[in-house]
Amino acid sequence: MIRAQSKLQPMPGKKAFEQQIANLDSLRQAAGPEQLQGLQKALGNRNNFIVGKAAELVREFKLTQLTDALAVAFERFLENPEKTDPQCWAKNAIARTLAAFEYQEADFFVRGMRHIQMEPVWGGRSDTAGTLRATCALALIQCRSLAETDLLAHLIDLVADKDKAVRLEVMRAIEQVGSPAASLLLRLRAVLGSDEPEVLGACYGGILRLEGVRAIPWVARFLASADDTAVEAALAIAATHSPEGFNALRERLGEAKDPWWRSVLLSAIALTRLDPAMEFLLDLVRTESLDAEGAIEAILRAAPSDEIVSALENLVRDNPPLSNAFAAHRPSR
Repeated sequence: MIRAQSKLQPMPGKKAFEQQIANLDSLRQAAGPEQLQGLQKALGNRNNFIVGKAAELVREFKLTQLTDALAVAFERFLENPEKTDPQCWAKNAIARTLAAFEYQEADFFVRGMRHIQMEPVWGGRSDTAGTLRATCALALIQCRSLAETDLLAHLIDLVADKDKAVRLEVMRAIEQVGSPAASLLLRLRAVLGSDEPEVLGACYGGILRLEGVRAIPWVARFLASADDTAVEAALAIAATHSPEGFNALRERLGEAKDPWWRSVLLSAIALTRLDPAMEFLLDLVRTESLDAEGAIEAILRAAPSDEIVSALENLVRDNPPLSNAFAAHRPSR
């Protein structure tokens, strides 16, 4: 414990540090004024761990009176941050709290979005501020004074962030803007490609949630690659739970040759949770098609109703290979 805390600046002695933590914990039972005063004092502490814990308690107790004190502490830890706030513990906690309070100072979150904090790691240096940038990007959405064009301009700055988690959260933040311009930006990012499948998947899902089923043919173009990115497109289409989505996935299944890709499409069809989709998969089992075992697995992995499970069990009862597949994937009761 003490080795992990040795980087904090300044580092109190073991007993003093433990006492400060105990004092913070005791504020859970304190009366209102005492609690408020104790947390305000803790936010002024020079130790980033203490401040981070205090900020979390402020959020837990919903003490919006301490908003200004949180913002002041944040600014303090932007100075010489590698030494004053290693791992961004204080800044992360403060940003989460102010986001929960729907803090309206856009400049605060913009500074957090732009913060890069390089710290020594084995073999070099690494940026530890990714979580902070992602938190601030999502929080910026709620700043009502910010014009949409300015908001999107700030978010675009993080589209090429080196941290995958930041890029993923920025895609979600752009979706939350909820406008036609936001959807077009997601389309542009999807077309450019060259990113982790999860990030592109957030684009596909965001487009479908913003535009509805009319965007299914557009997203379906990304099924053609039959790779991990296509998996994200298939899952995004399945999540629409629409007949249009089922039809697009079934059409692609009819063209697919790779066994792995066919199994992905079968799973996506099951995840539409539509009666016609389940009937389609059951029919593959009923006719003992080459996809029968894959259909069994897809159905059983999609949390089917007891009625579907019973129907499937009856279909495979007299077919040992299919019965074995059913037994292998049947969820435990």
